[in-house]
Order: sequence, then C-alpha cells, then structure tokens
Amino acid sequence: MKRYADLLTPDVARAARALTRVSTEVIGEAAAVDPARVRDFEHRGVSLDADSNHRLRAALEEYGVVFIAEDDDGGYGVRRKYSSSRIRQLQNWEAEGGPAFEDDS
Repeated sequence: MKRYADLLTPDVARAARALTRVSTEVIGEAAAVDPARVRDFEHRGVSLDADSNHRLRAALEEYGVVFIAEDDDGGYGVRRKYSSSRIRQLQNWEAEGGPAFEDDS
C-alpha cells in the first residue's frame, strides 16, 4: 500500500479527525494550527498554507491514522493505524489505572 503523498484535502482531514475522535482544539494544538482554521479547512475548504497542512497531517498520524494514496484499485483515503482488536487492547491497558506518566497527557 502506498502512502498518501499529497497535501491533505478537507474531506480526508475531516474523516481522519473523526477516526481519531479528537476535537479541533486538541488536533489544532498538536499541529500548532488555530482550531478555527482547522474547522474552516475541514468544513468550508478554506486553504491552509503547506506548512500548516503538513503539521496537521503529522498530528493526525500521531493520533493513529494512516493516509492511503489513490491507486488503480481505489481512491485515496484514511484508515486507523491499528485494527479494532488492537484498539480495544490499547484501551484496556489505558484503563488499568496506576499513576499517570508524561505520555498520558
């Protein structure tokens, strides 16, 4: 599978954020992009500069999505990095309790 090589499009960014289940505030902070700009990009197609677009993509990837390039078999898109069973396993680990560490923020 080829990686999605182009700049993010609004529809793919919106789908990726839906898969990650994070708010525009959270992803905007992670990408150093104003959340209002993220919303405008996703919902109204207001363009982002290339640097902001790349930071948004990187932040979404950090939150667990993989971008898929268009090929002869299908169109471009996005999917979860982990399978459903792996996600459940990760959620169980997170729910086990114990002290919070710096990676838990």
